[in-house]
Amino acid sequence: MSSTVYYNPSPPADNGGARAAAVIVSLLILLVIAVVSCYCARKARKAIVSELRAAVAPPPLPSATIQVWEVDAPTMEKFFLELAREKPVRFTAQQLFTFTDNYSTLLGRGGFGRVYKGKFPNGVHIAVKVLNRDANRSIEDQFMAEVGTIGRTHHINLVRLYGFCYDQFMSALVYEFMSNGSLDKHLFGEDRELEWEKLHAIAIGTARGIAYLHEECQQRIIHYDIKPGNVLLDSDFSPKVADFGLAKLCNRDDTHVTVTGCRGTLGYLAPEFMLKNFPITYKCDVYSFGILLFEIVGRRRNAGGGGGGGGDEESLDWFPKKVWEEYERGELMALVESCEIEERDRVKAERSAKVALWCVQDSPETRPPMSAVVKMLEGGVEVMPPPKPFHYLFSVGTDVLRRPNASINESSEYSSDNSYWYKETTPIMSQYEIQVASS
Repeated sequence: MSSTVYYNPSPPADNGGARAAAVIVSLLILLVIAVVSCYCARKARKAIVSELRAAVAPPPLPSATIQVWEVDAPTMEKFFLELAREKPVRFTAQQLFTFTDNYSTLLGRGGFGRVYKGKFPNGVHIAVKVLNRDANRSIEDQFMAEVGTIGRTHHINLVRLYGFCYDQFMSALVYEFMSNGSLDKHLFGEDRELEWEKLHAIAIGTARGIAYLHEECQQRIIHYDIKPGNVLLDSDFSPKVADFGLAKLCNRDDTHVTVTGCRGTLGYLAPEFMLKNFPITYKCDVYSFGILLFEIVGRRRNAGGGGGGGGDEESLDWFPKKVWEEYERGELMALVESCEIEERDRVKAERSAKVALWCVQDSPETRPPMSAVVKMLEGGVEVMPPPKPFHYLFSVGTDVLRRPNASINESSEYSSDNSYWYKETTPIMSQYEIQVASS
């Protein structure tokens, strides 16, 4: 009997787990390869960049520790922008249209044109003066005078010219915005809020600005139109001389300049303008500043109209003439008191009145340079007794404008000895003496 043997094979083994493990190991290997490749590529790229930099870079200075390419680029950009701002920028008409929001805010107007408020994209406020175009060259001359003079000056007491626009359609000048307007509004307006101490500081700042134009610029600048309307005040009431439309550049070696016709505003004009072919010097600005100083002391107009005969030099009530008469009588302090100046400021006001008398001397050579005016206004020196001014009101002959026989010598205004106008009162003041640029 044959026996039948049955073979029961075991079920096939499950290989799914082994396959999954193989896949994971493969992925890990690929990931490691990718990371190593990226690392090697980055290292190779840095090596290439370093080689290129080493190839194009100049040889380093022995003391240099910072490479050129390590300088922060934004810092350099800021530096270049600040360099560009040192000179006026030429704007387009479209830019001015945008800056002024279609000329929507009018600040003022006059025979020259209109002034509008504007703002740069960075938020800096500006004043845009749009000049009227006419058939003659007066506006063009004014434009060139403004850009050619104030465009090359930088002083805390001179208004800053940011730029200009000039094309076939318009001529415009872009200035820094002065939030407190012009000095005349604070002197002669209904609201006289400025204390006299602040007005005295404004007078000193204005004198410093004019002194810079006359004595510190590479070429002397004669303004020709010093008056309160051309002294602008910023947010802190610091003064800045403005409006250089009549200004003229002249060489320091020139003793006078040739002027065709009158320049400036009646009442502030120096007497030499009344005489034909009389030499005009920068001392005409000193005379105009003297009239402005009288207006600060008396808070009343001495020129260009106004009540009380203030604008008429022939009037008995003309304030500068009254100042001289009271000074001659020894009653100048009484006049200062009548101007409603507080007791604490009366000594400064009396000194300012004496300085004004020096500034308005008939002879240009007798008037002090503006650096001496600054020093006398600041105090610390004794102001010498001024001679009698305003002889020209009674005579228009040239002799009245000549230098007095006992006056200063030809070169004394540029020497360190200004004893004709003032003398030192304390030894310590000599070390702070204002140095006047030599010709």
